[in-house]
Amino acid sequence: MYPYGYYQGYLPQPAAHFTPEYDYQQYEQYDNDRQPQQLERRVTALERQNQEQSREITRLNRQLVNLTDQVRMLNQTVDRHTRRLNRLNQRLRAVENRLNIPFTPFDGEF
Repeated sequence: MYPYGYYQGYLPQPAAHFTPEYDYQQYEQYDNDRQPQQLERRVTALERQNQEQSREITRLNRQLVNLTDQVRMLNQTVDRHTRRLNRLNQRLRAVENRLNIPFTPFDGEF
């Protein structure tokens, strides 16, 4: 402390200099969404939304399994038809060779 009283630089300033220039009307005292009733309603709504999303995910997973099964079955059918077509081509070539028919390959020859 300054021995001869208060040092001028450390004197308390008048309150008029400390009044902040805030517009208190623009801020609410409390947030309605943060009140217990609103929080409970919000939690309930979020839980309901979560359950709906879980049901939708389950439905989409089932649909994905069904589509995967269909793709697998179609791939098996394609493989079966490809093998059959190859066998038919081999038989056709054997007949052509026996009958001395000249082989002329076409586009998409097997």
